[in-house]
Amino acid sequence: MDPANNQIPATVKSIHLTAVCGTAMGALAVMLKALGYRVTGSDQNTYPPMSTFLAEKGITLSRGFDAAHLAHHPDLVIVGNAITRDNPEAVYLNQAGLNYCSMPQAVNHFITRDTKVLLVTGTHGKTTTASMLAWVLYHLGFDPSFLIGGILKNFNSNFRLGGGPYTVLEGDEYDTAFFDKGPKFLHYDAAVTILTGIEFDHADIYRDLAHVKSAFEQKMARLASDSTLIAFDADANVDAVIPKNRANIERYGQKSASFWQSRNETIKGYGMQFDLVQDDRSVGRFFAPLPGRHNLDNTLAAIAAVGSLGIDICRINPALTSFKGIKRRQEIRGVAAGITVVDDFAHHPTAVTATITAIKPHAPNRLLTVFEPRTHSSMRKVFQEAYARAFDMADLVLIRKPSALEKVPPDERMSAEMLVAQLNQRGGAAFYFETTEAIITFVARESREGDLVLIMSNGGFDNIHQRLIETLGKTDKTNRQNFK
Repeated sequence: MDPANNQIPATVKSIHLTAVCGTAMGALAVMLKALGYRVTGSDQNTYPPMSTFLAEKGITLSRGFDAAHLAHHPDLVIVGNAITRDNPEAVYLNQAGLNYCSMPQAVNHFITRDTKVLLVTGTHGKTTTASMLAWVLYHLGFDPSFLIGGILKNFNSNFRLGGGPYTVLEGDEYDTAFFDKGPKFLHYDAAVTILTGIEFDHADIYRDLAHVKSAFEQKMARLASDSTLIAFDADANVDAVIPKNRANIERYGQKSASFWQSRNETIKGYGMQFDLVQDDRSVGRFFAPLPGRHNLDNTLAAIAAVGSLGIDICRINPALTSFKGIKRRQEIRGVAAGITVVDDFAHHPTAVTATITAIKPHAPNRLLTVFEPRTHSSMRKVFQEAYARAFDMADLVLIRKPSALEKVPPDERMSAEMLVAQLNQRGGAAFYFETTEAIITFVARESREGDLVLIMSNGGFDNIHQRLIETLGKTDKTNRQNFK
């Protein structure tokens, strides 16, 4: 690739996005269309709902990758990080001398300019924290823009073009593009940066925890001296990387020395109430709208970010109370025959543990946990032992055979069968399934009224949630052979 072409020209009218059907790329395409640009896109997997969504927004979508998709010579090509160097469109844009850039470069140029960026980083909790922050700012009348990795139920969207002074971004530590292997979050210069925590993840691009921490150290070193860093107070890895930054640091959590603290937490409905302490001063009773300690911390981070902007935080509670949540984050998908089905995106062992811990108190009877190892990291044996400890609080654990194990080298693959054996050795009740259909049949037969079924996967999981709800609704409870 010619580095001279890795730039955005002064005048742009037409833009092509290659690998446009990713969540963030699709959102960016629609935002660019709304800004008045002629937008086209291409992707290998052009299927609903993203394909129909883009079509409804007037974006011409081409199936597959082909040099012909760039024959109209767009002024700019935005290259998604799913594209490899030998992709036909990547090869052609270089041969033709077309201008190109990465998604973060495009976001900076077209979306965040003339606004203050509020960036949420960390291995876990980015989507939830960014979503609450965006909704609070909107509810308070600040008309924010945002680009987030999950669908906010309040907007039924993961993006918004506002007219206000703030843009909320989810800062991904994943790599940027084939021509820029650094993490995406290095591209964003933020007025406020939230750091929720650091763990080893993305085993397909990071060698180990030290490698992950080095990426965050780079980010910390780039924070401006007039910016604010909101950092979680109970993570040694966070402690290790933040000394390299020049920003004003405000810690949040439960430690007595932290600037933002939560105290006296109690469960209320599907969320939690807590006393908020700011700079050793009691502010009042606040509400975290999602279950679990980790979501209380996410709520505290969002409050801290708003407070760091000089906004009166006493105005926040109504916004938190009206926050409807994010699709696929502890989302109640339905209730059938007295059995509740909950969907969650959790896949990292720590996220699995946190989600189970959060949901367990809301299960009137038993907690049945269904897990699909699907990410590049979760299908690797590096987390085999961690997963064996992650399900301790579940009453019943159902593990599906990984659906894309062939993407992982044989000597690096986790074993779902071994995981089930490990869980049972720890005194659990775990079962292995080759297919999604077998899981649905098992749950429909073995579940009892009052059970809660928690389904965890970062993929569509063969539409298991809706199919299970429909099956439970049709199953005669008197014919069930309840699990003993």
